[in-house]
Amino acid sequence: MKPEYNLIPEKNPVLKKIYRIIYFSETPGGKLFDIFLLFCILLSTVLIMLETVPVLNQKHHLLFYSLEFVITILFTIEYILRIVCVKDREEYIFSPLGILDLLSILPFYMGLFFPAMHYFIILRMLRMLRIFRIFNLADYMHDGQYILTALRQSSRKIYIFLLFLCIFIVIVGSLMYVVEDGKNGFTSIPQSVYWAVVTITTVGYGDISPVTPIGKMLSIVLMLCGYSIIAVPTGIVTSELRHHGKNFKENCKRCGNVEVDHDARYCKKCGEKLV
Repeated sequence: MKPEYNLIPEKNPVLKKIYRIIYFSETPGGKLFDIFLLFCILLSTVLIMLETVPVLNQKHHLLFYSLEFVITILFTIEYILRIVCVKDREEYIFSPLGILDLLSILPFYMGLFFPAMHYFIILRMLRMLRIFRIFNLADYMHDGQYILTALRQSSRKIYIFLLFLCIFIVIVGSLMYVVEDGKNGFTSIPQSVYWAVVTITTVGYGDISPVTPIGKMLSIVLMLCGYSIIAVPTGIVTSELRHHGKNFKENCKRCGNVEVDHDARYCKKCGEKLV
């Protein structure tokens, strides 16, 4: 694993060892550290879910809080060590991973002052994203550029399709409101549009359903249209992926540059010969 930030200039053997453990997963100490960190993340996630169960939270609230407190203290120590062990401290603090590390500990301390704010639970669940750091998945995130490029190329077609779909849904919802005469759950056009969305996406909650023969016939037509409509954006994106894949040039293995032209022979950033 390549370190994200430079080691501090001082020749401190203790900080160097901590740096190697935290930022290099191929070392024995680094592997143990990642395993322990993964365990803490998973344990914290389980605790957060169990806290939302009223019976368990009432019975084991003190245990949940104590474990969460210990885990947060460990995350806090790790966050401080990551800052101390690097030279470009501001770069780490304001980097996506640095912000994620801060968000993994900040909600707990904010909850001490604002205990009634339950939405802090959602922020605490962001700790699961730190798994990307442990498994070095962030190094492969640039591969998503391949998909994003295909989505950008097909965005206009998708926008036109979604516009047509919205108009179609509003028309069908309005027709259903008229056909059912404002009864059987179709009390308004927005409510009928909601039914049309649920039906055309083949979700089918069943909370609203037509009763009249004409309404049922309209439902059948809408359900059949739903299968074909769902396949349209998938086909558009797949076509762009296939077209883009023919001209796709592999990313630079030396510097990881993703902005590689399909006809390029050398990387425009580092000069490395491309495959």
